[in-house]
Amino acid sequence: MDNETIQFDCFRGCSVVNGQGEEGISCNYRAGCCKLSDRNWLKGVEDGSCPDIFEVRFKNTRKGFYINDSGQKLNIGDLVIVEAANGHDLGIVTLSGPIVARQMACKGISRENTEFKKIYRKAKPLDIQKWQDAIAREQETMIKARKIAAELGLEMKIGDVEFQGDGTKAIFYYIADGRVDFRQLIKVFAEEFRIRIEMKQIGARQEAGLIGGLGVCGRELCCANYITSFQSISTSAARCQDLSLNPQKLAGQCGKLKCCLNYEVANYLDAQSRIPKVQGPLEFEDGLAYLRKTDILREIMYFSYDKNSDADLYALDAEEVRNILDMNRHGERPESLRTEPEPVMPEFVTAVGDDSITRFDAPKRKRSRGKKRNRSGKRSRKESAE
Repeated sequence: MDNETIQFDCFRGCSVVNGQGEEGISCNYRAGCCKLSDRNWLKGVEDGSCPDIFEVRFKNTRKGFYINDSGQKLNIGDLVIVEAANGHDLGIVTLSGPIVARQMACKGISRENTEFKKIYRKAKPLDIQKWQDAIAREQETMIKARKIAAELGLEMKIGDVEFQGDGTKAIFYYIADGRVDFRQLIKVFAEEFRIRIEMKQIGARQEAGLIGGLGVCGRELCCANYITSFQSISTSAARCQDLSLNPQKLAGQCGKLKCCLNYEVANYLDAQSRIPKVQGPLEFEDGLAYLRKTDILREIMYFSYDKNSDADLYALDAEEVRNILDMNRHGERPESLRTEPEPVMPEFVTAVGDDSITRFDAPKRKRSRGKKRNRSGKRSRKESAE
């Protein structure tokens, strides 16, 4: 097969093969290329909980649960034609079996209270061809839509366009700070593109998840990798971790505060609950000690006799600081900060040299010069003395 005929569609997690002659177009599912992909850790387990419900994925992070009431056998990676509000759509089956019930429970979907849309059948080559023709129109449609919105003077940004599988409808994802009256915009879109229009407003974080990319950590964006529900993030999350309030460092690619600021907040708040609040200097017999910095996770506080210098810092455990504060409240003063015992620090083991290719070789033995001389026939000092 010619490699030039293979195209990788990372927005939908599949590879498209343009065949020659009667073969037409075929698509293969690529699980590692999907955004918000789920690992089926119950693969091979059958409990009969959801035998006829499947998770079907579309473009980017859009996916849903559909019911297969026709009795046809479906496997993960199959391209299927599913029911839509108007017409039909084409998606890829990504989950089946007991894991579907758990995913539905995570999203608050109940089988008894939900009316699932149907899976009609597996996609045929003609369906795939029509689907690919609709996908080819998305980039050009998005560029034209942005120009039309700018000409109408609307304060909105169209971030992505997704065509339905039959090519009769398109979803326009847009971002706007306030409410936008796009009634006139929909009329212009309908006349220009000759399709049904659906406008869907998303936030900046959702847009980053749709587009995807790499963060400053070198990994894939969390919003495109696994985050499905976005929590509010404030600067207090950075303050409790003693991070510099620099907007350029704290902001992600979406322009908002990074989602990873919330990851360790609970650990920092738990450690801070065991660290006493020092309102003033600690009183010792040889002077006043001022708090200069705090290592929150190790629960170690650093004090100095100089209020404006970090030259000579003395480390104290948080519990020891609490005892000294109690002594000061009762009018007692410890002897000196210099006589306080050093807190026990965790030992860090460096891994430098662990990747050396000679680390398993036996060490070479060094030969002593004396033995060498004896082998050469020279007498030792003891023999010469006799």
